[in-house]
Amino acid sequence: MTEHVHAPRDHADHPHAEHADHDGHDHGTHEHGTHGHEHGDHDHGTHDHGDHTHAEGTGVVARLRHLLVPHSHDHAQSTDTALESSADGIRAVKISLVVLLVTALAQGVVVVLSGSVALLADTVHNLSDALTALPLWVAFVLVRRPPSRRYTFGLGRVEDLAGLLIVVMIALSAVVAAWESIRRLADPQPVTHLGAVLGAGVIGFLGNEAVAIYRTRVGRRIGSAALVADGQHARTDGWTSLGVVAGGLGVWLGFPLADPVVGLLITVAIVGVLVGAVRDVGRRLLDGVDPALPAQAEEVLVGVAGVESVDEVRLRWIGHRLRGEAVIGVAPTLDVVAAHDIATRAAAAVHAAMPNLDAVSVHVEPAGMHRTESHSLPVGTHVPAEAPHP
Repeated sequence: MTEHVHAPRDHADHPHAEHADHDGHDHGTHEHGTHGHEHGDHDHGTHDHGDHTHAEGTGVVARLRHLLVPHSHDHAQSTDTALESSADGIRAVKISLVVLLVTALAQGVVVVLSGSVALLADTVHNLSDALTALPLWVAFVLVRRPPSRRYTFGLGRVEDLAGLLIVVMIALSAVVAAWESIRRLADPQPVTHLGAVLGAGVIGFLGNEAVAIYRTRVGRRIGSAALVADGQHARTDGWTSLGVVAGGLGVWLGFPLADPVVGLLITVAIVGVLVGAVRDVGRRLLDGVDPALPAQAEEVLVGVAGVESVDEVRLRWIGHRLRGEAVIGVAPTLDVVAAHDIATRAAAAVHAAMPNLDAVSVHVEPAGMHRTESHSLPVGTHVPAEAPHP
């Protein structure tokens, strides 16, 4: 017999128009009766925390590395509710979009004054990339919709799909940068309106880097891999503008090939950002989490009075919110009411300790009777969904 209890979920993040008598609706814990379940694909091994340490050192180099190199912050946790974190994401997209549009407008003014065709191309490129924030904006809006009969977990995955689109845009930026650099190596072109190009390049870099820092910081705080990826996307655009400055200075100093060479170096840097973005967004799409998260949940569950064992902990990101489930063991002599009380307290404890967690389901089983024999069954072996415990 298994007791199935949900942690109380914050319902402030979506309307309940379908409940006419919502004021009388109880959002406390819900007992779903008894049911059997299969545990055939989990691992009871120890949690390895070796990949979680940030051995980056200290000092200026470490700070620069932390700022420029994307790395996973799946364990970043905020006291915001789901509504507030989505609102923070929307606000970050809005503000950064305005900054990028102002940056493109400033570059456009320089283009008009200088007549530089090359600078016009860079301005159009920055403007088009700024508009890629719109899908992420839409995603943050859709995430706030309540679950439905068709989308029973809500639309949080839309945010991950937006992150995938951003990864594609970063890849295209790398391809375009490489193509232009190789073309200019094969057919060098003189840089005209050097002063205007340098000024517009500085404007582009400052605007994009400010957006990159802001988006990345908010994305890590609310746990949004897509927003972090969009921040890295803005950073690659800033590097492209900085490359225009570096190339122009090289030409001014008498190195005509400085522009394409710097472009190739920037391409390499963009590829590095792309690898990090693919890793983080891909991990979300594959339901990967930082190993420290299930370890934290397990530690909390072990500390709940009445819990004799923690047999399984599973977590997954859906957008920038976590959902989880756990299997705990309690004394076999307990009645259903007592077991339910332990499960309720266990779920509430995990929910309180992990603010990014939207909901957690806690399954209760008699201690020492968690089924593990299905782990050794051959592939294709049928395990009855309602198989009784021995």
